[in-house]
Amino acid sequence: MARSGVVAGLCHLFLHHTSAGLVITENADPAVHRDLLRWLDRLAPADRHAYEHDTEGPDDMPAHLKAVLGGCTLTVPVAAGRCDLGAWQGIYLAEFRRAPQRRRITVSVWGSAA
Repeated sequence: MARSGVVAGLCHLFLHHTSAGLVITENADPAVHRDLLRWLDRLAPADRHAYEHDTEGPDDMPAHLKAVLGGCTLTVPVAAGRCDLGAWQGIYLAEFRRAPQRRRITVSVWGSAA
């Protein structure tokens, strides 16, 4: 954010993937992220018999379903040169595949400089 020089404006994040998601959630307790992922696993379980699409394995289609819920974009206000999040909020890249993946996020910042 500091490199942009923007003091007030918007920060937009775009995730270039369909099997992970961007969310704003509580950032103080890592258990929140684990609970979120477990809840999503109950909504879209990795069951090879449940889905037609399984090109990359049994977690492929469930990851796509979870990504629809999480979304691939976020827009956050910028104030005083920082993302203006609530006291307990944080931006979280939720990985929905079982194995770790390399992910790419484009961050764009617009607004007024000091």
